[in-house]
Amino acid sequence: MAETTGLFPEKEIISFKLNKVIKRDGRIVAFNKDKITDAIFRAAVEVGGSDRDIADALANKVVAMMNQLYTPDVIPSVEEIQDLTERVLSENGHFTTAKAYILYRAEHKRVREGKDEKIVVQDNIPYKILWKYFAWNVDHNCDTVEKLNERVKNGTIGKLIEDAETLYDEEINKVAKRIIENRDKIRLVIVAGPSSSGKTTTTTKISEVLSKEKISFVLLNLDNYFKDLEEHPKDEYGDYNFETPQALDLPLINQHLFDLLKGKTVKMPYYDFKTGKRFLGRSEFKLEKNQILLIDSLHGLYDEMTKSIPHNMKFKFYIEAICQIRDKDGEFVRWSDLRMLRRMVRDSWHRAYNPMRTVGHWHYVRRAEMKFIVPFINKVDYVFNGAMPYELPLHRKKMLNQFPEILKVYEDDPKKIDAYMRAKRVQKLLSEFVEFDEALVPKNSLVREFIGGSSYKY
Repeated sequence: MAETTGLFPEKEIISFKLNKVIKRDGRIVAFNKDKITDAIFRAAVEVGGSDRDIADALANKVVAMMNQLYTPDVIPSVEEIQDLTERVLSENGHFTTAKAYILYRAEHKRVREGKDEKIVVQDNIPYKILWKYFAWNVDHNCDTVEKLNERVKNGTIGKLIEDAETLYDEEINKVAKRIIENRDKIRLVIVAGPSSSGKTTTTTKISEVLSKEKISFVLLNLDNYFKDLEEHPKDEYGDYNFETPQALDLPLINQHLFDLLKGKTVKMPYYDFKTGKRFLGRSEFKLEKNQILLIDSLHGLYDEMTKSIPHNMKFKFYIEAICQIRDKDGEFVRWSDLRMLRRMVRDSWHRAYNPMRTVGHWHYVRRAEMKFIVPFINKVDYVFNGAMPYELPLHRKKMLNQFPEILKVYEDDPKKIDAYMRAKRVQKLLSEFVEFDEALVPKNSLVREFIGGSSYKY
């Protein structure tokens, strides 16, 4: 580990406010920092390192980051801790060790008794919810790449699409029913979820069901509550950080929420992204009797966002792309990889962004998710699956040819090692699928939010 020039104390001790961890198979065990140290040291030895004290100091940095990201009532998963370890290695200049560590994770097979009967816990989602969707995939012969490919080849992919859309609609109706049954109490609905999890389509479909009961959602556009750009906090690279709730005027949001739910009219601000300036009092806004205020935000679960509203007036649901499919190595597809693919596809046709840029910036997105979403999932009223088991072959068709260039650009950039390894992993995943005609996908499907051709306007 000689590539760093940083100095570390010989025996720094950092207290860990979380004392448990979720293993890959869902078991909750005691947290042991020494396992992080051991993993870092093994990776360092692979590239010629020999200083265990440095490995231990880096493990302390991982613990410090965990203390910052997680509240005491959250139990992180092994996968999340490994992601943080990769980041600490890269951010502290240990690029070759980081690459060895990442390669070990990517190539090491799980040799565990009953491996095929176990599922991986990710991002603090309750195990019973993961099992529910994994069992559905098993029952519908789409829990592995091989099985999904077989459904494409034997012509039953259309039936799978139909069944998956039916399951999704059933979940829509369940959430809508909860809101309808409590319509006299609920005045604020908060939908939260990481980037490209399907929040927009899901809330649109829920609103369709509510409209039959003469209830409507009214979106509070939190983008207009951004502070002037010069007031935004900056990240460690000196860039303005839009991903933190501190970039928003939280006191004004709370005041407006309180006034709106009291039946008052508020004067909404307007934020100009071109100039980075906010203008106050631009338009009047009032909530009518049969309207429910909707907040769709990365930070919707952040307590300070809605602290002025009593708990019983809020309904919070969370959307994640819970993709319970295993690749040809028996590894479960990472939900964040699926969401990155969705964003790559959507950004390329909808926002004219180069997919390479999406891959290169994904670590910023993921960091914000880990800090401002994952720790608060246990506070929601409902967890919703925004993944479709049939969609990965569609992303292959649109994005696989982009990855050779992405890998070429990022391969020799030590500061982009995380982007390179992520791109390499996703390229391998996409290469395993057999494509099918996207015309089989309904025009009102959630997947259309990303691949285009939707009957909804985004």
